[in-house]
Amino acid sequence: MTRLAPLALLGLLAMPAQALDVTKMTEAERKAFREEVRAYLLENPEVIMEAVSILEERNAAAQEGNDLALVQSHLKAIQDDGYSWVGGNPEGDLTVVEFLDYRCGYCRKAFEEVRQLIEADGNIRFVVKELPILGQASLDSSRFAVATKQVAGDEAYGLMHDALMEYKGPTSDAALSRLAEGMGIDPEPIVAHLKNPSVDAEIRQTHDLASKLKINGTPTFVFGEQMIRGYVPLDAMTQIAADQREQ
Repeated sequence: MTRLAPLALLGLLAMPAQALDVTKMTEAERKAFREEVRAYLLENPEVIMEAVSILEERNAAAQEGNDLALVQSHLKAIQDDGYSWVGGNPEGDLTVVEFLDYRCGYCRKAFEEVRQLIEADGNIRFVVKELPILGQASLDSSRFAVATKQVAGDEAYGLMHDALMEYKGPTSDAALSRLAEGMGIDPEPIVAHLKNPSVDAEIRQTHDLASKLKINGTPTFVFGEQMIRGYVPLDAMTQIAADQREQ
């Protein structure tokens, strides 16, 4: 069988789709072309990895563009919804938002690094979005945290949030009450407040926002207007924060 030279084959593959119309080939020509492509790829498998890499880069760029549009469309709800806890420097020049689940392993992995970022930077306004998605224990934890904030205030919520990020025990009212007592927080009004519709309404509102942003996993961060889906290490978060400030 006559073989196409590699450069000739690459030329064909690089042609616009409309210029290489296999429907106008005879059956013999199509068969020869397919065999030649297969032979070339078997001899040069690195071409496949190069193509996959280019595709991934294009998909990532498209995702980034889509995410930017989503964030810009919902920026007020993301950064200042009127109910989510705000930590770090409330007057900071960069708002960092984290959608999290207390039972999420990667949220727990990021917890200490997020804290280090906020402390080292000193000018980050940090917003926590309660997004329990991993079952009943996640929901129990978020409901108790939200009730703590609504009843006992931001300082108590901050303590409860930090404790729940490391807590691995049961999430019954009694168990979480003991956790609160250990931090000097009176659990009785918190447990009573769990029946208030405002607790579930807050969590539901965050779930609705996550749905609009097409968030289906935790942690998800929003640095300024850049959405970061999944865990990122401290050095990467530091660079992202710097990049956002330059924009």
